[in-house]
Amino acid sequence: MAMVLSHGAAFAQAAPAGNIPQQKVNDDLRAKLPEEIRASNKLVSVNSGSFPPYEIVTDSRTMTGASADLADAIGQLLGVKIEHATVSGLSALLSGIKSGRYQFAMGPVGDFKSRQEANDFVDYVQEYVVFAVQKGNPKGINSLEEACGNRIAVMSGGSAERVIKAQAEKCAAEGKPALEVQSYTDQPTSILSVRSKRADAFFSSQAPLTYFVQQANGELELAAVGKANGFDDLYQGAVVAKGSPLGEILLGAIKELVKNGTYAAVMKKWGLENNMIPEPGINLAKK
Repeated sequence: MAMVLSHGAAFAQAAPAGNIPQQKVNDDLRAKLPEEIRASNKLVSVNSGSFPPYEIVTDSRTMTGASADLADAIGQLLGVKIEHATVSGLSALLSGIKSGRYQFAMGPVGDFKSRQEANDFVDYVQEYVVFAVQKGNPKGINSLEEACGNRIAVMSGGSAERVIKAQAEKCAAEGKPALEVQSYTDQPTSILSVRSKRADAFFSSQAPLTYFVQQANGELELAAVGKANGFDDLYQGAVVAKGSPLGEILLGAIKELVKNGTYAAVMKKWGLENNMIPEPGINLAKK
């Protein structure tokens, strides 16, 4: 875990300016919390170490970012303290929620039908998947199909890994140059592989890649923007165990943040206006 935290710190920066309104306790939402949560006055949210600009975890284990701001606002609405726990990678995050060790993840985590078998997703953003490449895009990667013959970094256990591995099989079946998949446990390590030229591109969500490109001092740029790149509509959200009453409570809290303008304030603060959705919901992903 220390490796994840230190890499996250390497890319962390001071939070951008932007005042997030303080929330008053919503008695109706608080009353819906399970008795043990109301008694302890806390919820434990798990994160995978780094998913900027949503989750930025430093060596001091302090978390900032859009998800941290939203989680804090939700905690204020529910009258509870949100505690953040960090694990290494998405697989550990999902298994920790399934086992009951953690109550939820603010994420956002990609909502897919296969994941809905063990989890419920409280979707509050829409995402797009693109490539981060060296400045000038020297390998000419302008679509998923053009990834053949290149070394592509990806975060292990995520949807992007499944898609890029399927593309690698397609490259081979069509007799095209081999696509080498490099799987890493966290986002910072993946982007560092491109900056150090161990990989030709990092295939991941547009929001964190935009952040990393901004932090790369002109070394990197985005590629294949505006393309489907193997995905249909991609919703992301908070995650709870399947059937947990916390799902509807989180949905009610996020709807309140949309209604009172806090959701928009947080998303704009972190440059995520293009990822906003007008109406959050549970398990919005289609087949």
